Amino acid sequence: MNDTSTVLVTGATGTTGSRTAARLVAAGHRVRAAGRSAAPVPGTEPVRFDWFDPSTFDGALAGTDRVYLVPPVGDPEPATVMLPFLRRARAAGVRRAVLLSSSAVPAGGPAVGVVHRALPGLFDQWAVLRPSWFMQNFTGEHLHARGIRADGTILTAAGNGRVGFVDADDIAAAAVHALTDDHAPDTDLVLTGPEALSHDDVAAVLTEVTGRSVVHRHLTYDEQRARLAALVPEEFAAMLAGMDRAIAEGAEDRTTDTVRRLTGRPARSFRLVAERELTAAR
Repeated sequence: MNDTSTVLVTGATGTTGSRTAARLVAAGHRVRAAGRSAAPVPGTEPVRFDWFDPSTFDGALAGTDRVYLVPPVGDPEPATVMLPFLRRARAAGVRRAVLLSSSAVPAGGPAVGVVHRALPGLFDQWAVLRPSWFMQNFTGEHLHARGIRADGTILTAAGNGRVGFVDADDIAAAAVHALTDDHAPDTDLVLTGPEALSHDDVAAVLTEVTGRSVVHRHLTYDEQRARLAALVPEEFAAMLAGMDRAIAEGAEDRTTDTVRRLTGRPARSFRLVAERELTAAR
């Protein structure tokens, strides 16, 4: 990455955006931290940005040539707002785009899969990060983490299905390499942790680490969809419940060495992350 490059990080106060921005700054890169509130991220230039307000696009893009793309949260059709932004980004001189997607969503799939499919046609340098489910879903502000704190329960329709849960810090490390290495990956990258765990396994680790009983309650697809529909749009709730069902059927029972190949070190285990982030709560 040359000395004149500037990276625009969307979702810069979120789970992966904040970590990516911090790592870029620590490595000496110039970073524009984009968000609706333009909240300060240490060492960055805060810029106001809202996916649903095109008037914020040009200001956010000014002077940038690389962008980390975090889709709008909870939008079942993010391509509607993201593709116009990406066309404007290309016209403004952005050369490399790195998109945060999901291991559960292939190119051309639902939601962000539409953006994934379009990205190679818009930029010569690109990557799509497809992380598995975040370990921080159980330690941060996700619905699972709130349920754990409230009554020690994890509610899913994932059954005994296993997931290669991944540390958000590892996702950020991968994002920095994809954004700044001399050669862009120009492909999609499935990111996982070192082991595939069931939600029962996760509950057992959390119980051991925190000293507080945590259990996984198995729901049906219909129960999970109805529960989520009270919190998010119905179409999005159905998609999320469908992802749980896919986990139950084995869709996420895999691990990859992508974190090691990109960063030069192994992906962190769930136990390590739980100990790092939850031991202070004991």
